[in-house]
Amino acid sequence: MRAAGEPAAESSLEGLLARVARGDSAAFEEVYVRVSPVVLGVVLRVVRDPAQSEEVAQEVLVEIWRTASRYDPERGSANAWVCTMAHRRAVDRVRSAQSAADREERAGRRDGSPAYDAVAEEVETRLEREQVRRCLASLTELQRESITLAYYGGYTYREVAELLDVPLGTVKTRLRDGLIRMRDCLGVTST
Repeated sequence: MRAAGEPAAESSLEGLLARVARGDSAAFEEVYVRVSPVVLGVVLRVVRDPAQSEEVAQEVLVEIWRTASRYDPERGSANAWVCTMAHRRAVDRVRSAQSAADREERAGRRDGSPAYDAVAEEVETRLEREQVRRCLASLTELQRESITLAYYGGYTYREVAELLDVPLGTVKTRLRDGLIRMRDCLGVTST
């Protein structure tokens, strides 16, 4: 968008960058409009993630604002300078992300031992199982058989009665008495 009477050189990207280098914010707006789609395209091809690409493109545009005075027309076109800056910034982002992922992987391999809580939990579970086995062994044979069928075998009280060929009331009594003894043996308090 060249203003009336503005020389063509001033409206070229090179001329706009020279004005941006002098702090001309209107010139930067024009640079932004012209190069932001190109910058985003370059970055997106390297980074591939749209959200990160937008972030990197924004960083490149801020860098253009801050470093426009470093642009040297004798070393190449303004478009090449902008695209090179975008490509370098995108590659830096990818390398940084890969480096972080590699560090996390190395840390994960280095710390291959199970977490303390997992070990403590496993020990506690084994101790509880052993205590349940001891308490089951302290029951009468009839109580142990009824509890084993009902709680470990998955049978209903009626099915346990049929399997043991005893009345349902007898099975219920054996289970109740056996569970009370288990509760006491395990040290469980009833609320």
